[in-house]
Amino acid sequence: MSPPPPSFELLPGADDSPVILHVPHSAREIPDAVREGIVLDGAALERELDHITDAHTAELAEAAAGLAAVTPWRFVNRLSRLVVDPERFPDEREEMLTVGMGAVYTRTTHRTELRPGDTDPEPLIERYFRPYARAMTEAVAGRLAATGRAVVIDVHSYPREGLPYELHGAGPRPPVCVGTDAFHTPPELAELAGKLFARCGETGLNSPFSGAYVPLEFYGRDRRVGALMVEIRRDTYMTEPGGAVVGPGLSRLASALAGLVDGASR
Repeated sequence: MSPPPPSFELLPGADDSPVILHVPHSAREIPDAVREGIVLDGAALERELDHITDAHTAELAEAAAGLAAVTPWRFVNRLSRLVVDPERFPDEREEMLTVGMGAVYTRTTHRTELRPGDTDPEPLIERYFRPYARAMTEAVAGRLAATGRAVVIDVHSYPREGLPYELHGAGPRPPVCVGTDAFHTPPELAELAGKLFARCGETGLNSPFSGAYVPLEFYGRDRRVGALMVEIRRDTYMTEPGGAVVGPGLSRLASALAGLVDGASR
């Protein structure tokens, strides 16, 4: 029997690149043992994956890496966020727990049952969340050791129309949303992102999603670790909800993301 596919992958870039393109939500794969704990039938699960998956963001990061003057590193989640969401806090600090979407989801994007409410999240956190977090921490530490700094650029997408699970979905939903962190996002990096992605349509700041991912070992402690989130509205490059058809917008987005990588590499 062949071994199971890896749950995440670090794809090497240039030795002198400080940039890690982080793609946490692009996959649909759910291991059989995890699928057993999800109450949705097959058709309902496919619909949920259409809504929750940031389709084609791994391809976007790959294309941008190929265009960049200095090849960035890429850290890609190979499992669906319905297994665990590696960007959530694994404890009571996570505000999405209020809608059943902490590190281990118990509710769907439409707030219906995904797993029983009394599901113990610890086995999934131990099996999937903690190894992912350790590997991302090591990836950032590797860039710090090699270049003296690290820049994590999170690559996400979101739907044109807000979904019921969103806690802050009432604000603007521009073609590209730039998410920032007060401690880890240099203002000039956010400004550059806004300029570069303007060619793909209007850009906005921290709406409908805000913040940027940094491994907890460095979060709020080490200013050598920069971070920025890029949230792309899905109708700019694909058919919604599932992304069965990809449009020419993906190549424009890849070019803009490559420019951001190059700017962050300097």
